[in-house]
Amino acid sequence: MSGDVSRASSEEKLRRLQSITDAALSQLGLEDLLDELLERARDLLRADTAAILLVESDGTELVATAASGLEQEVRQGVRLPVGRGFAGSVAARGEPLMLDHVDHTNVLNPILVNRGIASLLGVPMLDGSQVIGVLHVGTLTPRQFTPDDVELLRLVADRASLATQARLSRLDRAAAVALQRSLLPARPPAVPGLDVAARYVPGTAAGVGGDWYDLFPLPSGHVGVAIGDVAGNGLRAAVVMGRIRSALRAYALETDDPAEVLTRLDRKVQLFEPDAMATVLYAVLDPTLSELTLSSAGHLPPLVAEPDEPTRLVAVPPDLPLGAYRHTVRRNTRATLAPDGCLVLYTDGLIERRTRPLDEGVDLLRASVTCAPADIVCRDAMAALLSDNVDATDDIAVLTVRRTDTAG
Repeated sequence: MSGDVSRASSEEKLRRLQSITDAALSQLGLEDLLDELLERARDLLRADTAAILLVESDGTELVATAASGLEQEVRQGVRLPVGRGFAGSVAARGEPLMLDHVDHTNVLNPILVNRGIASLLGVPMLDGSQVIGVLHVGTLTPRQFTPDDVELLRLVADRASLATQARLSRLDRAAAVALQRSLLPARPPAVPGLDVAARYVPGTAAGVGGDWYDLFPLPSGHVGVAIGDVAGNGLRAAVVMGRIRSALRAYALETDDPAEVLTRLDRKVQLFEPDAMATVLYAVLDPTLSELTLSSAGHLPPLVAEPDEPTRLVAVPPDLPLGAYRHTVRRNTRATLAPDGCLVLYTDGLIERRTRPLDEGVDLLRASVTCAPADIVCRDAMAALLSDNVDATDDIAVLTVRRTDTAG
């Protein structure tokens, strides 16, 4: 008799496992997949409700995303703080949690109490060691959940986590690409007296990130030229990049002093993007296009190529990156740009490789830059630095500005 019971128990476990790992679920879209997983979880655990809450990007709140038997959670956009209440405690601890008795003292969501939930079991949804959400089931009658129940709900959570992360990664990349393309046009704006070209290539490993460039005429007759690199990758880095780029333009309208622009930009990042860090080089050409004032927030120095002169690095002292330290003192450096001279700005993805030192990459770039039309300078730089048939793992941005005429 005991053998029959053991065999029946094993068969039930196998049925449960097959229900969760069913390959047919892979054919469903994310919303349908989550709904189906919740229905199966309710059936297998003999529960009355099931719900998934995902952690917001800032990590402080859970948002109701899918539900079965608790659909009003999703319809009402329920948000719960991480670290408080039942679901918030599961998210904060990253461990399963069982409640044999549910009331206002141990849950924050009044919907659970109003629904008459008597017992709850919740498990974290994980991406590696990071908690990305919480899956919980509830019963309308008192229930003591077992270790087998916890194990099964963990399996459901793992399946839901994989699907959610895959979907969010695709959405993040698509949104980041769209944002990057909207902010980084294929060809910078035309400015009389300047020949301008640019290149941007997203890194194959990190995906779209926070590299950017910009060039814009100012009401004073000066021309602003900028390039930067926000730490990180994906949608978050692209969003921060967009904010920094827009803010720099706004501050550039108020002053032609690059160090002052970066000082104001740093204050903005410190206050509104406290977890962000970025390197930026901002240069201002005077109305004659012959005088250049530059300031660097930890960015790589630009190159200048002029007729009958060797290509050189502009000796710009690199102050601290944006977001690194409050009250950083920022400095200006002045340089000249001769007729037909080229100014080349770039991000570290162009010159850095695991297989070669940074200085060697800079030397290769300097050797490739000549007094040629801006588009040819960009083309030659990309060919010289990416000639090893190895895809760049980091974003690459290059901006070339060639003086074609003495203005004013």
